[in-house]
Amino acid sequence: MECKRALVDAKGDMDTAVAFINERGLLKAEKKKDRALGAGLLKSYIHNARVGVLLEVRAETDFVVRSEPFQELCHEVAMQIAAMDPADVPKLLEQPYIKDDSITMDAFVKRTTAKVGENIQIARFCRYEL
Repeated sequence: MECKRALVDAKGDMDTAVAFINERGLLKAEKKKDRALGAGLLKSYIHNARVGVLLEVRAETDFVVRSEPFQELCHEVAMQIAAMDPADVPKLLEQPYIKDDSITMDAFVKRTTAKVGENIQIARFCRYEL
């Protein structure tokens, strides 16, 4: 229904409708940021047997934690940490996303929040390098 409303609001223009959907999704994500996080996932990632990352990402429910968009988000964030070596979570969220430098990691997380409809937060991580 959201797609139909966006298409009607955009008067049939697909590009404008996509922009409306993204904008509305980010607004919804912003409203969810204070919800309690009761589930989470530990993601490990090793790059070329030289860089390792252990990442904790939290969400509201186990259902979302097991979903494809959430799993993909965790993998992408772990790769970002391996590649860019941020000092902490706030620094990570400020970084440009390695696969699309037109957005920050914070915007990337908010996109997934909009997709799954729950609050998602990167809790902590550690990175090891030989």
